[in-house]
Amino acid sequence: MKIVLANPRGFCAGVERAIKVVEMALELFGAPVYVRHEIVHNRYVVERLRARGAVFVDTLDEVPDGAHVIFSAHGVAREVYDDAERRGLDALDATCPLVTKVHLEVEQHGLAGRAVFVIGHLGHPEVVGTLGHYPRGARERIAVVENEAQAAAMPIDAARGVAYVTQTTLAHADTERVINVLRGRFADLRGPHGDDICYATQNRQLAVQRLAQLCDTVIVLGARNSSNSLRLCEVASAGGVAAHLVDDDAGVEGRWFDGVNTVGVTAGASVPEVLVQRLLARFRQWWPGLVEEELGEAENQYFRPPRALADALDARRAAMQKT
Repeated sequence: MKIVLANPRGFCAGVERAIKVVEMALELFGAPVYVRHEIVHNRYVVERLRARGAVFVDTLDEVPDGAHVIFSAHGVAREVYDDAERRGLDALDATCPLVTKVHLEVEQHGLAGRAVFVIGHLGHPEVVGTLGHYPRGARERIAVVENEAQAAAMPIDAARGVAYVTQTTLAHADTERVINVLRGRFADLRGPHGDDICYATQNRQLAVQRLAQLCDTVIVLGARNSSNSLRLCEVASAGGVAAHLVDDDAGVEGRWFDGVNTVGVTAGASVPEVLVQRLLARFRQWWPGLVEEELGEAENQYFRPPRALADALDARRAAMQKT
């Protein structure tokens, strides 16, 4: 049996930054530190942070007054920031910078009076946050479109212009089809200055396309509520191979590999490398003499944590060294 490992795979810079924010806050403030929603969509990561003192909540109502709260990598609506400020919560923003870019685009279109289509999955935390950055009192002019049929039929007030943004974790080909339908409806449709789909999502999808050309089946490590992991499975399937999405090595079934000679392995952007290595360890037990190859190159992107948090932690560490 041969295993081909995709590069890039696993953690992206936005996920690494978000997790780092929680770890830094726990070191600086001590437990508990509250996190609104899962910091990223990965059970292993969430449980590891919970064991260190992170408390994950669905709403700010569950956070005690004056506590420290972190907003997840998916971003939140403007009202959430305002509610945290009103209650005197010490809020730390772990929103991925690429999601923040989309929020700013929505705000700018809203201030200009343009209607906005958000191409994405209704109810996904990132999309909910994005909708909440359109000016209040005018949100009938922003709508979510999930597919081409909705793009063709969704009513919207476009008298002052129309624009679109996209969820950052979608498949590029899928969004292009929806965008083309919108362009057919609105000659003056405005798009982002740069692609909203994040570099990490695109890079991982391209790597899986290459895997599908070389492998008989592809294993994607990732959660079922992880949009980018689901897209990796879809891309592999579109390449003509069987694709299986699993949380970890325990979810892999031996029958998937009957008649298979080459297995591709990748991981969604919220998946730590330790889970990839656990999967490989299981494969080595199953197939002594396993051949392993790496495909592609790793990413070299880094997003700095919030400066105020980093400066405060540096000061605390310096003070502790003096004592």
